[in-house]
Amino acid sequence: MFSRYKKPQIDGAKPIDAPQGPESEAADTKKQEPKVPPAPAPKVPKPKAPAAPPPPDKDMKRRERIEELKTEMHHRLLDNLNLGAIEKADPTALRGEIMSITGEELSDMGVVLGREDRDTLNSELFDEVMGLGPLEPLLKDETVNDILVNGPHSIFIERDGKLQKSEIRFKDEKHLMRIIDKIVSAVGRRVDESNPYVDARLKDGSRFNAMVPPVAVDGSLVSIRKFKKEKLAVDDLVNFGAFTEEMATYLQAAVACRLNVIVSGGTGSGKTTTLNALSSFIGNAERVLTIEDTAELQLQQDHVGRMESRPPNVEGKGAVTQRDCLRNALRMRPDRIIVGETRGEEVIDMLQAMNTGHDGSMTTIHANNARDGISRLENMIAMAGIEMPLKAVRAQIASAVNLIVQASRLQDGSRRMVSITEVTGMEGEVITLQEIFRYERMGLQEDGKIIGRFTGTGIRSHYSDRFKAWGYDLPASIYEPAGN
Repeated sequence: MFSRYKKPQIDGAKPIDAPQGPESEAADTKKQEPKVPPAPAPKVPKPKAPAAPPPPDKDMKRRERIEELKTEMHHRLLDNLNLGAIEKADPTALRGEIMSITGEELSDMGVVLGREDRDTLNSELFDEVMGLGPLEPLLKDETVNDILVNGPHSIFIERDGKLQKSEIRFKDEKHLMRIIDKIVSAVGRRVDESNPYVDARLKDGSRFNAMVPPVAVDGSLVSIRKFKKEKLAVDDLVNFGAFTEEMATYLQAAVACRLNVIVSGGTGSGKTTTLNALSSFIGNAERVLTIEDTAELQLQQDHVGRMESRPPNVEGKGAVTQRDCLRNALRMRPDRIIVGETRGEEVIDMLQAMNTGHDGSMTTIHANNARDGISRLENMIAMAGIEMPLKAVRAQIASAVNLIVQASRLQDGSRRMVSITEVTGMEGEVITLQEIFRYERMGLQEDGKIIGRFTGTGIRSHYSDRFKAWGYDLPASIYEPAGN
């Protein structure tokens, strides 16, 4: 451990530290060896004291306090406000009256709030009285596309195709049920244990669906598909990368030349947006009738008649189905019929309309690709109870449908028109299809964004001669594969 320093030897003399016998060597070693401090005793770890509880969350406590005050203030407001005049009241005047009543009630209760808390309380009370309570800020947020409520304390929203949890919450299940009742009663519906689910439309046109206990196990389920006030034009979708200018040119010719179009895709893939965009190619001289479960289409033509189906009332009567609307539409001299979504027996009337002088009609279906879309139509005909040989069913479909546009929401949340496929006829008992454009996935970026491109397949359109006859002579270059 330690090196010893040796003095230089003198001639004829022994070194001082030279051993001179056992005793002297031992003695000498004892003198020369440095003292090594004793090794410290091993430390015995002391038992850890239990971790101190985390400091209380001030924001959480503040939030809970405001919720308690809001509940109490809401009851007091209902006692002081003229409920019959609320719907017709001027929002600015009503907001001022709420602030005045709240200030008086807080003073009587001996509660003092800071400016920020008071503003928050007044704003939320106004939303409770005039709007949909905690959902109101989400409805006003233009970046939110969908609102999904899984019980009073679990609210998710969709932004840019991605789901994320919201910090907004209801006080309890009773609070959530009160908002649901407020929505459905405004449209003459009800929801309870005997009728545990309901579809409705909000004032702004947003689509609303709710399912309540006991069918909803962990609390009421609510989904709201928000209504976009500004319709996206074709140029907007091209700029967003939903499809290319070449595809838009082809679709313009297809719609203008009155091909019957089906827009296929999954939930939230952009089917209605695509249908809106395609409808912009319809001329103003044509009479268009739209049929929907929930009115979402925003056609800009001069001559548009809109119809909306209706569920049965509380007595189980008064239902008006899409098939009822479609049958009546055929008697209204339409040039085109657009059905928001075909999902049942109305498919029979839709295909007959496409086959009997209403060329250029359009609808949407749920399917993963063009071939699945054809199978879906076959299944809907079978579920409608129509007993026809399969070959006759397929011949009806092949004669009615000209084009299938496939929309898809990709894993990074982006929405793309991933395929445009033409129906070209029958070979034996098989409906023949040819794909004209497709979206090719090429990889994935580090941030999760999909790398891909739109491309033609190199196949010339089956309807090229029809396009020319209508004045749309499309260049052959638009069908060429990318990179050529």
